[in-house]
Amino acid sequence: MQQKKKMALSTQIFIALVLAIIAGIALTGAPDIAKNYIKPFGTIFLNLIKWIVTPLVFFSIMAGVVSMRDIKKVGAIGGTTVIYYMCTTAFAVSIGLVFANLFKGIFPVLSTSDLTYEPSATTVNFMDTLVGIFPSNFFAPFVNANMLQIIVASLIIGFALILISDGDDRTEFKAVEVLNETCMKAMEMIIKLSPIGVFCLLCPVVAENGPAVLGSLAKVLLIAYLCYILHAVVVYSLSVKVLGNLSPIEFFKGMMPAIIMAFSSASSVGTLPINMECSQKLGADKEVTAFVLPLGATINMDGTAIYQGVCAVFIASCFGINMTFGQMLTIVLTATLASIGTAGVPGAGMVMLAMVLQSVGLPVEGIALVAGVDRIFDMGRTVVNITGDASCAIVVSEMQRKKAKK
Repeated sequence: MQQKKKMALSTQIFIALVLAIIAGIALTGAPDIAKNYIKPFGTIFLNLIKWIVTPLVFFSIMAGVVSMRDIKKVGAIGGTTVIYYMCTTAFAVSIGLVFANLFKGIFPVLSTSDLTYEPSATTVNFMDTLVGIFPSNFFAPFVNANMLQIIVASLIIGFALILISDGDDRTEFKAVEVLNETCMKAMEMIIKLSPIGVFCLLCPVVAENGPAVLGSLAKVLLIAYLCYILHAVVVYSLSVKVLGNLSPIEFFKGMMPAIIMAFSSASSVGTLPINMECSQKLGADKEVTAFVLPLGATINMDGTAIYQGVCAVFIASCFGINMTFGQMLTIVLTATLASIGTAGVPGAGMVMLAMVLQSVGLPVEGIALVAGVDRIFDMGRTVVNITGDASCAIVVSEMQRKKAKK
C-alpha cells in the first residue's frame, strides 16, 4: 500500500493563515474571545521561538565564523552585508517618501486635537548606542535578548577559536558545530508547530483590527503596502537576479513559508529559524546564512524604513505641514541609521518612527494617528525585512562563489 504523501509545511501554514482570517472576521464582534482564549497559544509558540533564537544566533554566527577558518573572509562577508543592508534600506525609505508624497492628496483629514499618545523617551546618543553594543556581562545579552550584543559576543569568541586553532579537527570546532546543530534541531521541532502558531497569532489581530482596516486609515495602509510590494518586487528581484544569479520567481516561491510566518508573527527575529531554512534551500551557503541572517534580523529594516517614510508624510499632512526636501533627506538618513540596533520584534517600528519625527521637527504625538493599526503595518513591514535578509544571503553567497573561482 502506497504511503500517503504528507502535506508540505508551507501549505499547512497557508491554510492556517486563511482560517485565521475567516475566524478573525467571524469574531470581530467579540474580539475578547480571540484575545483571551486563542492568542495565549500563539504567545506560547512565539515564546518558544524567542527562547531558541538567542542561543541559535549565538552558535550559528560562531559556527559560521569558525567554518570559514579565516578572519579576513569574515570581515569581507561582513562588510559586503552591511553595505547591502544600508543601500536597500536607503532605497526603501526613499520609495516610501516618494509614493506617500504622490498620493498624499488621498490621505484622510483627521482631527489632531484629541491626540493622547505619550511617546517614550527616544533621544538617541551615538556614543551611548556604540557603548551599548558591547556586553559587560556574559549572560545579560541572553537574558535581555540584546541581539547586537549577542552578535558581538559570538564574533569575539569565534575569532578567538580561529586564533587558537592549529588544524581543522579541533575539538572546540566540533563542539560549536554540535551545539549549533542541537539548536537547529530544536528549532525544527518548534517550527513544526507553525500552523497552530500562525492561526493563534493572526486570528486575534483580525478580530481586533478588522473594522479599523476598513476605516479612514485604510488609504494609508494601502500606500504602505503598495510600497512594500514595489520594493520587494523591484529591488529584491533585481538583486537576486543580477547579483545572486537566481530567478526572482523561484526566490519568492521558495521564501513563501518564511513570508507567511513573518506576516503572521510580525517578528523578524521570530521568523529567523524558518528564514534560514528557506534561504539554504534556495542555494545560499550555510556559513553565509549563519552569519548574514542573524545580523539582518537586527540591523536590516527595509520594511520599517518604508513605514517611516509613509507615516511621516501622513502625519505631516494631518497637521497641515509640508515637508521640505531637506527634511525628507534627513528622514532617509535617520531611518537608515536608526534601523541598526532596533529589535526585530512586534512594535519596534513605533520607537523608530518617534526618532524619525523628532529628527525633522514633526509632532511626535502624531504617532497616535497610526498607533491603532500599527500591527497591520507591522505585518507587512516584517515580510519586507526578512525577505531583504534572505536576498542578501543569496547575493553574498553568489559573490563568494565567484570570488573563489578567480
